[in-house]
Amino acid sequence: MIERGNTIPSVPLKLVDASGISDTTSDAVLGQGTVVMFTVPGAFTPTCHVNHLPGFLANAAKLRAAGVTRIVCASVNDQHVMKAWAEATNALGEIDFLADGNGELAAALGLDKDFSGGNLGTRYARAALIIRDGVVKSVFVEDAPGVSGSGAPAVLMALETDLV
Repeated sequence: MIERGNTIPSVPLKLVDASGISDTTSDAVLGQGTVVMFTVPGAFTPTCHVNHLPGFLANAAKLRAAGVTRIVCASVNDQHVMKAWAEATNALGEIDFLADGNGELAAALGLDKDFSGGNLGTRYARAALIIRDGVVKSVFVEDAPGVSGSGAPAVLMALETDLV
């Protein structure tokens, strides 16, 4: 699993942002400035849609005030689903979305998790990372269902208390 001090790998992905959908790599999106990336098992899934994404959206201004230059959500969904989710939540312009359709970045980060018991296959574990210039400064991975340690309040607290 990715740890503090590790460099973000270069994996091809689709970026969904206010400009539309484009081909990119993980290191291009996550490699400059202070980036908060949170990972979710799936777009539109109950906890992701109701608890995880909304917390980052509601705290976007506070995260930026704490020095975050980019907020990114990654999921093992295709770019069309990620775009629909970004639009449905009015998050475009505040949060960028990485469509990791094949789960390659999830595996490269060691954040892949088997959800086949729920008929979802391999997805991201619910987590958040604080990344500075491509180097991981903090990793928050949930060890139980729900959002607590990987939510925006926990990330914001780490940034504000300079625990990163």
